[in-house]
Amino acid sequence: MQQAIQKASVLIEALPYIQRFRDAIIVVKFGGSAMEVPANAQSVMADIAFMECAGMSPVIVHGGGKAISRGLTKQGIKSEFIQGLRVTSDETIKVVEQVLVDEVGPAIVSLLTARGAKAASINGKTVFKVIKKSELDAITGKSVNWGLVGDPSEVDTDAISALIADEIIPVISPLGIGPDNKTHNINADEAATAVARALKARKLAFLSDVPGLLRNTSDPKSIISTLTITDVDKLIKEGVIAGGMLPKVRSAIAALEAGVKKIHIVDGRMPHSLLLEIFTDQGVGTEIVGSSRGL
Repeated sequence: MQQAIQKASVLIEALPYIQRFRDAIIVVKFGGSAMEVPANAQSVMADIAFMECAGMSPVIVHGGGKAISRGLTKQGIKSEFIQGLRVTSDETIKVVEQVLVDEVGPAIVSLLTARGAKAASINGKTVFKVIKKSELDAITGKSVNWGLVGDPSEVDTDAISALIADEIIPVISPLGIGPDNKTHNINADEAATAVARALKARKLAFLSDVPGLLRNTSDPKSIISTLTITDVDKLIKEGVIAGGMLPKVRSAIAALEAGVKKIHIVDGRMPHSLLLEIFTDQGVGTEIVGSSRGL
């Protein structure tokens, strides 16, 4: 009986969040280690299926870096990265698209279907128009050439909105079409941010390989639960936000400035971390908001 009462208490705690976010669009970037471990992937998909059943409209933008690397190895193509982004040649992009569209997307749809949800994969080429990514190397000052890697410049939301209207969870691959009419690879964080901005999503959740934003990267207990845009600038200067977390947080800021209400950085390896972050008072990750609040 005590166990049953505890379960009821959990549902009651979740009630105001369910009421608040009913019909809200929540974009989830799914990638990293959570995709590679079956138990983690199943946990995430269970969370997303629950969100849809509770009246929310989840939208998934997925990565697939490790699966792509395996696919390239099978084809005898070497993986090369610059500043954490995959250098993508004409030969590489064929494998990237095949893995993302024919393997990763359908696998996610299958996991959601097994949880009783309706889902459909969308080839990102029908969603994103991109411009060629071009940046200067911070150390050498020389231009960096990633090949067929693009930054989203336009997002066509028609197919996404149609699925949402039919209560089907969209599962979108990070691919786009460039001005040269070629397929381009897109960083999944940037793709998710672009979708969240275009849909005017209520929330954007990045499933990461860390508990959240840590004040001390060697101490998982030093998690920063809440921070604002102003806090972000300060933490970048202090070096607290650096490395792989830096582009993720910058994407989060861009989404906030475009009207997304709140960003979550959550450990996708923790069972049901997405539900715990969104549906409980305490949360388990880091939330980034636009309003002025202290750390």
